[in-house]
Amino acid sequence: MTVDDAPVPALAVDPLLDDPATRIVVCCGSGGVGKTTTAAALALRAAERGRRVVVLTIDPARRLAQAMGLTELDNVPRPVPGTASEAGGELFAMMLDMKRTFDEIVEAHTDRDRAAAILANPFYQSLSAGFAGTQEYMAMEKLGQLAARGSWDLIVVDTPPSRSALDFLDAPQRMGSFLDGRFIRVLMAPAKAGGRAGRKVMSLGAAGLGMVTGTLGKVLGAGLLRDVQTFVAAMDTMFGGFRARADATYRLLQAPGTAFLVVAAPERDALREAAYFVERLAADRMPLAGLVLNRVHGAAVPGLSAERALAAAEALGAKNLAENVAPSGMDDHRTGDAHSEDDRPTPTPDPADPADALAAGLLRVHAERSGQLAREQRVRARFTAVHPEVPVAEVAALPGDVHDLTGLRAIGELLAG
Repeated sequence: MTVDDAPVPALAVDPLLDDPATRIVVCCGSGGVGKTTTAAALALRAAERGRRVVVLTIDPARRLAQAMGLTELDNVPRPVPGTASEAGGELFAMMLDMKRTFDEIVEAHTDRDRAAAILANPFYQSLSAGFAGTQEYMAMEKLGQLAARGSWDLIVVDTPPSRSALDFLDAPQRMGSFLDGRFIRVLMAPAKAGGRAGRKVMSLGAAGLGMVTGTLGKVLGAGLLRDVQTFVAAMDTMFGGFRARADATYRLLQAPGTAFLVVAAPERDALREAAYFVERLAADRMPLAGLVLNRVHGAAVPGLSAERALAAAEALGAKNLAENVAPSGMDDHRTGDAHSEDDRPTPTPDPADPADALAAGLLRVHAERSGQLAREQRVRARFTAVHPEVPVAEVAALPGDVHDLTGLRAIGELLAG
């Protein structure tokens, strides 16, 4: 592909997937651009070329399961039937269960009694089910778990839509800010002040602490504040582990074995978001492999412009009008007809030539497609002018949705060029 006669580097998909050094591929992009389908197609292609692959989606939609012929996906990697290959690869799929992942962390890093207390805590139940930012942090945890297990040659990650797709990059910093914040330190003070020395320290600041907790109790409610304090006290020993694991996963995403693919459609808003992703990844020193441009249209008759197609369609319409509508005053009228000229039925023109009508319709469709193609080329040119170094793989627009392995294989072939 070229834009304004400047060659655009092609994204070499198969070498990327075949390279044993490539251990993680992260697909990010705005919503509605085919990101989930791209992730599934890449995972399937890598598996059928001989790698042991797991694809993880944190998109709340369940399109991935449907495309792979699975009734559902959950927090455990499930083998995808019908993907065995002579090359010896395997494909597994899973979808992030935010609460279950949080529960697994608690169970793995605390003793049984403390884990039971945390899991039963009302504040924990709310936090693990939908607290802002928890999904992104748990995605980091799950990715870290999969990578640490060492069971996979390749992990393909399908991220949530829109700019929240990169929120997981901020998870370690947000978690650290939360754990180091003044609010948490106040809540942790009673738990840390144990024994005689602790009671002495607490007595010195009892008035101030009582004022703070009293105010919090009025704002949050005494019951909720008690639940929060109990949760913080139980989680105290785990906080450092959360931060350490998130930081380790962040470094893993920056490592050479990771490749980010930005997925977009050839539309103004989608490519504007793609430019944001490219710039954000560069700022965070994340390894960008390239851009996947989905649903690209092409001209069926490259030599026929939209203007010429519309002119030809109009000419066919004018021809049929001239041939099928009789000129005024040329009506065949016999003397003595019972009807006057005013109340005679109006002659109905013969139907247009079906072949001409079909040709005119096709010409108009071609003109519309040519206009769409011109718009796509303009927005691609704007993106490439700003980011000429980003390799691009184009996937032609398909007539229908992809909903099975055959469709995913077709997408993989188009990605590989």
